[in-house]
Amino acid sequence: MFASLALCTLIVLCYVRGSRRVASTESIIPSGGPHTDLAGYSACHKWEVPRLNLDMTPFKEAKLPIIWVLGGPGSGKGTQCVKIVEKFGYTHISSGDLLRAEVASGSDLGKSCEAIMKSGSLVPTGVIMDLMKKAILEAVPTSKGYLIDGLPRELGQAKIFEEEISPCALVLNFEVSDETLKARLLERGKGSGRVDDQNIETILARIETFHQISEPVIKQYANLCKTISAERAVDEVFADVEKALSSLA
Repeated sequence: MFASLALCTLIVLCYVRGSRRVASTESIIPSGGPHTDLAGYSACHKWEVPRLNLDMTPFKEAKLPIIWVLGGPGSGKGTQCVKIVEKFGYTHISSGDLLRAEVASGSDLGKSCEAIMKSGSLVPTGVIMDLMKKAILEAVPTSKGYLIDGLPRELGQAKIFEEEISPCALVLNFEVSDETLKARLLERGKGSGRVDDQNIETILARIETFHQISEPVIKQYANLCKTISAERAVDEVFADVEKALSSLA
């Protein structure tokens, strides 16, 4: 607990000293999963992890669309991504899943990421981007497009993603009230085993961080954003998702 508070305090200090980008609470509070870096924290603590030299030409030539999937924790992003993959043949890429897989692989990069996460620090954005690039390139031969789940968490990451990978073609924003998010996460925590789904204070902090840090991305990309009410049954929500994706046809 005290380590968590200390880390949160450090990030707040980064913010006060001039960095307007802070890490999301999902990254700050230990949850048993990987931590992802946002630019604000790097001002206080830097890890030197070699970048990968990846040629994105095959992806660029394929001209496959990139869709950012946004919404508060518990808004149903993962559920809808599964249905999109089944119906449209898109590739679902989760930043958290990529990090966990890299660590499990035992690669040099995975070992570096594991060491960073065990220290309570945040994996550099550059590393996340490299993992994204690898996953995108691997799926080019069979994919019809990409669902990017877990990125961008804030405007700085959005800019880096578009500079290093590609501009997004569409933003899907799943809108859910705070009360519903809280109830869903508490219910999910009963079976997920995730610490951050079981502690009410952590849940409230994650929701608040989404409003403060991630919602500006939605506002910045309003012209590309399709906001969908996700308070309804899964299939009702997906009917609106299908309509939104039809705009890319």
